[in-house]
Amino acid sequence: MSDSTDATPPPTTRGLNFEALKVHIIEHKIDCGLWLMRVLVILFSFGYFIPLFGESQSAYYKALIANAAISALRLHQRLGRVQFSRQFVSQLVTEDSGHYLFYSLIFIFVAPATLVVLPVLLFAILHASSYSLTLLDTLGQNSWWGCRLLISFVEFQSLNILRFVSLTEILLMPYTVLLALTGRAGLLTPFIYYNFLAQRYASRRNPYTRNMFRELRLFFESLANKPSVPQIIKTLINNTIQFVCKLSPPVVVQTPQTAQ
Repeated sequence: MSDSTDATPPPTTRGLNFEALKVHIIEHKIDCGLWLMRVLVILFSFGYFIPLFGESQSAYYKALIANAAISALRLHQRLGRVQFSRQFVSQLVTEDSGHYLFYSLIFIFVAPATLVVLPVLLFAILHASSYSLTLLDTLGQNSWWGCRLLISFVEFQSLNILRFVSLTEILLMPYTVLLALTGRAGLLTPFIYYNFLAQRYASRRNPYTRNMFRELRLFFESLANKPSVPQIIKTLINNTIQFVCKLSPPVVVQTPQTAQ
């Protein structure tokens, strides 16, 4: 007796599960929206570096606007509705998303600069890669192995990426002074950016900027102690270190948390 049910082939496990992806997008609209905006930041940033479609200046400002939208949405997730209270403002300035909302608003009014785009681009790559893995897992465990390989590389280099972002944030401080002196930024831009950098230094969730300041201090102190360095250079280095230390804000010591 023939068994017609046995003739039906079992469902393949190699296909992409688009139905599961659709359900995931519906259930996680905000997270998927954040992922999409981060992809746009990456595209706009590359459009600034390599202006194949449109003007680089336009892509620069679009990247900053998209980053500001991401930061605002993340703040909404963490803090809820905007409240005109002292407590809400104090929470806002401690959030990394609040820092980069402030960052985007600073440089939207400044002439395009490559150093400005780098932190925005690297953060977008880091967070978009992390959520891309979630989307690929929803599609299927064996889907798009090439993308999984790139994501693994980004995750492997995540610490170096965060350290490079911190270094860029520090280098932007003297760079904003140069922009102000050359007329490419307002005279208040360095003072406003100093407030951003102070927030990053005192961040409770992200110690990388603070650690990078420490690494730079140790490097320049070691350089100044070398016998081959002229005395005038040693004096300049030591005076600069003392000046920067005086500007550093106090840090509240508490139990470390995972950086955003």
